[in-house]
Amino acid sequence: MTNKVEQYYNDAKGNKWYRYFAIFCRVALAVAWGISGFVKISGERFAAGLSHNHPLGQYFDALLNTGYYYTFIGIGQVIVAILLLIPATALLGALASFPIAMNICVLAHSVRFEGTRVTTFLLLANLFLLCWHYDRLKFILPFKQLIPGAEPTNPKHLNGKFPYLFFSGVILTLAAIVFLNNIIYDIRPGNAPAECWNSCPGNSDPKACEAFCDCIHNKGKPLRECLEQYEKAKGKNKSQPVSESKNVHRLTIYGNLPTALN
Repeated sequence: MTNKVEQYYNDAKGNKWYRYFAIFCRVALAVAWGISGFVKISGERFAAGLSHNHPLGQYFDALLNTGYYYTFIGIGQVIVAILLLIPATALLGALASFPIAMNICVLAHSVRFEGTRVTTFLLLANLFLLCWHYDRLKFILPFKQLIPGAEPTNPKHLNGKFPYLFFSGVILTLAAIVFLNNIIYDIRPGNAPAECWNSCPGNSDPKACEAFCDCIHNKGKPLRECLEQYEKAKGKNKSQPVSESKNVHRLTIYGNLPTALN
């Protein structure tokens, strides 16, 4: 089994399309960390359009107020971006980038940020780069080493066969992430107040949703507390009998029925 995986890896390393994809992942991560780093170095709040009462907005506000620590994070991200762009230091950049991508992905999911799809994509791109450099990482991993003579080689002429199966898997994985991201949460705070309130008409309980948005964006309470209030409001609304307004509406209809018949 180990030899089969090694053989597949060696074939991938000798295929130009896999190499193009590795370059794409490196550039994508470098752009993401470079932009994020420059914003921090310039002293600007990251994600300026994010509501200040949003859980992630509160986090960014607090991070901005840490002074030179905020700048330090930005410098670190820019350095990682540069390492990723240089072929000779790409592995070092991928290793340094992984904890950044993992941290941002977990953070985005924990606060139900709308950009969780992008952060998940970045984490997967980073994982691919680590797999791409497996031939250099395997010596520090607790795996069985290759038998003598089975080490990968660097072919002068790369294989140009397009790996349909691999890229089909990539597309299906991205589609699955988008789909699961849309159904995993019953409610989200939205990046802006209007975004949160606009989602309420499609919610299973619009009134509870509006109370949740008010709790987040107007009162600035913690996400956990607002979610607890949301669940309580949903249970309360389900247990309530038909509202007075609905009864009045029915009486109005029936009261006008004789007039309509005449």
